[in-house]
Amino acid sequence: MTSYEERISYRERDRERDEDARLKSAVSRRRSPFREERSTRKRSRSRSFSPPRRRPSPNIGWPYSEWRPPRPLEESANVPFAESAAKKKEENPLLMRTGGAYIPPARLRMMQEHKNSEAYQRLSWEALKKSINGLVNKVNVSNISKIVKELFQENVIRGRGLMGRSIVTAQAASPTFTHVYAVLVAIVNTKFPQIGELIIKRVIVNFKKGYRRNDKNLCMASANFLAHLVNQQVVHELIALEILTLLLENPTDDSVEVAIGFLKECGLKLSQVAPKGMHGVYDSLRGILNNSKLDVRVQYMIEVMFAIRKDGFKEHPIIIEQLDLVEEDDQITHFVTIEEQCDPEDSLNVFKFDPDYQANEDKYKQIRDDVLGGGGSDSDEGSSGGEVDSDDEEDEAASDQEEGTMKIQDETQMNTLALRRTVYLTIMSSLSFEECAHKMLQMSIKPGQEYDTASMIIECCSQERSYRKFFGLLGQRFCQLNQDYVEQYVKLFQEHYTTCHRLETNKLRNVAKFFAYLCYTDALPWTCLSIIHLNEEETTSSSRIFIKILFQEFAEYMGLAKLNERLRDPFLAPVFEGILPRDNPRNTRFAINFFTSIGLGGLTDDLREHLKSTSKMIVSQTNDSESSDSSSSKS
Repeated sequence: MTSYEERISYRERDRERDEDARLKSAVSRRRSPFREERSTRKRSRSRSFSPPRRRPSPNIGWPYSEWRPPRPLEESANVPFAESAAKKKEENPLLMRTGGAYIPPARLRMMQEHKNSEAYQRLSWEALKKSINGLVNKVNVSNISKIVKELFQENVIRGRGLMGRSIVTAQAASPTFTHVYAVLVAIVNTKFPQIGELIIKRVIVNFKKGYRRNDKNLCMASANFLAHLVNQQVVHELIALEILTLLLENPTDDSVEVAIGFLKECGLKLSQVAPKGMHGVYDSLRGILNNSKLDVRVQYMIEVMFAIRKDGFKEHPIIIEQLDLVEEDDQITHFVTIEEQCDPEDSLNVFKFDPDYQANEDKYKQIRDDVLGGGGSDSDEGSSGGEVDSDDEEDEAASDQEEGTMKIQDETQMNTLALRRTVYLTIMSSLSFEECAHKMLQMSIKPGQEYDTASMIIECCSQERSYRKFFGLLGQRFCQLNQDYVEQYVKLFQEHYTTCHRLETNKLRNVAKFFAYLCYTDALPWTCLSIIHLNEEETTSSSRIFIKILFQEFAEYMGLAKLNERLRDPFLAPVFEGILPRDNPRNTRFAINFFTSIGLGGLTDDLREHLKSTSKMIVSQTNDSESSDSSSSKS
C-alpha cells in the first residue's frame, strides 16, 4: 500500500499530463483552451480528487462574451439606482457603528456650516456620547464637583438617555463606587428631575430583570444602587421596604444575601424614617434564621446583620462626609413603586433627527447659564472650529484690569458647606460651651454667615438623644456677643415653629427646650412668641407638642408665679394675644383646656374670669332681646 504523499504526487502528475495534452490539442485546432473544460474536468475527477477549477473571466478568449439573461423592464429600470444607493449608504462613514471614521477637513467644514443637517447632528450626537461616557467613567469622590460642572456643559437634556445608560452601566461594572454615582444622580436630580426619574426607572427595570432571571449579580448591583438613592432622598423609602418584602417573602440563599446587602446600605436611613417597617423586616429575618433551612453562610450573614444593627450602623453611614453635597431642601424625591410598570425609554439612547436642533441648543444654553450662574462656555463654538485671536483676548483682559477686578460669585455653596462642617466638628470636639464659643470666634466668621452658624447649632442640638444645656448656653453666649445672632435666632424660631410637623418627636423636644432657655435668659426677646396662635384651626398636633414643651420649660425655669407675672405684663400683652386668646369664647375655652391638660392650669385664671364675664354678658344680652321682643308683641 502506497503512502499518502505518494498518492498526492501521482494525482498531481496525472493532472499536469492531462493539462499539457489538452493545451496541445487546442493550439493545433486554433480553438479556445476552455472549450473542453467540462470534459477534462470530468476526466480529472475520475482519476483524482482535486477541487473544481474556477471559471475564468468571460472577457478572456473567444467565443465567450459577457451575456446575462434579460430582466423585466421595471426591474431593469430600478435595480441599478437601488444598488448604488445601498452601496453609498454602506460606504457613508457617518452611519458606521463607531462613528470614528476620518472626514476630510473641507467636507467637515461644509457639514458644520449646515447645523440643521442630519450629518452634523449625527456628528454632534457621537461627540456628546463620547463626552458623557468619559465624564461618568472619570468621576470619583475627589473630583465629583468638577465633573458635575463639566457634565452640565454638555446638553444633558438631549443626551439624557445616554447619561442614564452610562451611569447605570458604570455602576453595574463598579459596584464599589455606587455611593459616588448615587451622589452624581442626586446632584443632577436637583436641576433636572426628569433625568433622575429616568435613571430610577432603569435601575428598577434592571432589578426586576435580575430577579426574574435569577441573576444575583445584576439584582444585587441594582438593589445597592436603589439603596444609595434612598439615602440621598432621590427616591422614596417605600420602594426599599417593598424590595425587602419581596426578597424575604420566599427566602432562598440568594434572596436573603441580596436583602442583607441592601439592608446594610440603607438600614440606618430606614430606621430613622420608617422604624415600624424596619421592625417587621427584622422580625422576618429572625424567623428565617430560626425556622428555615438555609446555608450556614447565609445564617451567619443574618447574625452579622443583627450585630451591625446593635452597633448602630457605625461602619455603614447614610452619607459619608465628603459626599454630603446636596441640601435636604433642594432635593426632589420621586415616589415610585416596584409594582408599577416603568418605561425605561430606550429610544432615547438612539440618534434621532431634530428639525429644531438649533433652537433647542439655544434653549439649553440659557438653562446652562442659569444652572452654572453664567459661567458656562459654548462647547459648540469649540467644536465648530472657531478660534479667537490671542491679541483680542489680551486686549479684553487688559481692559478688565483697567476697569477693576472681576467678582466671582460662588453658586455651588461650597463655602457654606465648609463652614457648617467646621462648626459641627468644633462643637463635637469641645468639652464646655466656653471652649466652643472661643474656638468659633477664632474662626473669623464673615458677615452674612451668622444664619448658617446659628442653624448649625440648632441642628447639632436636635441630633442629640436628649437635650443638653451645652447648646442653650452656647446660643446665649452668641446672642449676648452679637446682636445679629439675635435676629437670626428669631428668624429660626419662626421657621422651626412653622415647619415643626417635619421634625421627629425627639428633635421637636430638643429644639423647643433650646428656644425656651434662650427666652428664659432674655437672650431672645419674648416678642418672637407672637407667631403662636393657640386655637383649634391654626395649630396641629406637632405645634401643640412644641407649645407644651416650651411652656413646661418656662414653668420649670421661672416657676408658675413668675411666668404668670410675665404673661400679665402690659408691655407684652399684644404678644400673648394669640397664646391667651380673648377674641372668641371658643378659642378661649380651647386655650384653657390646653393649659389645664399639660398641668399649667394656673396660667388660665384670667382667661376663666374673662370667659365667665363674657358668658354673663351674652346671657344678659339674650334676656334683653327676649324682653324687648315680648314687649313689642304685647303692644
